[in-house]
Amino acid sequence: MAAPRFDIGCIPALTDNYIWLLRCSETGEAAVIDPSVDGPVLNAFRNVGWEVGQILNTHWHPDHVGGNAGIKEATGCTITGPAAEADRIPGIDVQVREGDRVRVGKLEAVVWEVPGHTLGHIAYYFEDNGMLFIGDTLFAMGCGRLFEGTAEQMYGNMVRLRALPEDVVVYPAHEYTLANARFCVAQRPGDQLLKQRLAVVEEARARDMNTLPVTIGEERVTNPFLMAHDAAEFARLRAVKDSFS
Repeated sequence: MAAPRFDIGCIPALTDNYIWLLRCSETGEAAVIDPSVDGPVLNAFRNVGWEVGQILNTHWHPDHVGGNAGIKEATGCTITGPAAEADRIPGIDVQVREGDRVRVGKLEAVVWEVPGHTLGHIAYYFEDNGMLFIGDTLFAMGCGRLFEGTAEQMYGNMVRLRALPEDVVVYPAHEYTLANARFCVAQRPGDQLLKQRLAVVEEARARDMNTLPVTIGEERVTNPFLMAHDAAEFARLRAVKDSFS
């Protein structure tokens, strides 16, 4: 059976956030993932003629939930988020944990718990459609800072992510690719793949183009955090990146 068809939209917000819009083409039901603001989201939905049925939050940080209240007030949508952070998710209706299922029309995601950036961080993996909304756990050529969790936890996420099929498309929540690519080349100056990707990213950003989403296959060979051999190597890279400029 063919996977349900879907439509994707992207709204740049704040300094470098991306708010993802997801719609089941067959039923018309639509969701917004990690809305940092409400006005641009409501305007975007009006412009394309979609109706907001759901908000899917990956974690509690204000730049991911700041639009919850305004969108819910305007649309009456349902808000889904991590059970472990429910007391910090504005307007939450549905609390989800590892292995729970979330539906957007005929599209179905399994919830992954991916602690590290925050302790209750989750991701939404739409396996049949090969897409993963990962919040601040994985970025193009990078990963999230360890604000609440440990390097061991985040490294466990990297192991899980790199085991996915290479054609899985990942939708991170921030445009950090240029800074990440420069860091990667500084760490591995002889890596031609990294240099090539940096050049592509520099050209894209010079034109104010998005560099997301990305594929797991691309990240496997150009993301040093995803390629780390163990938690110790991951922790060293994360510490160096935290002070890189």
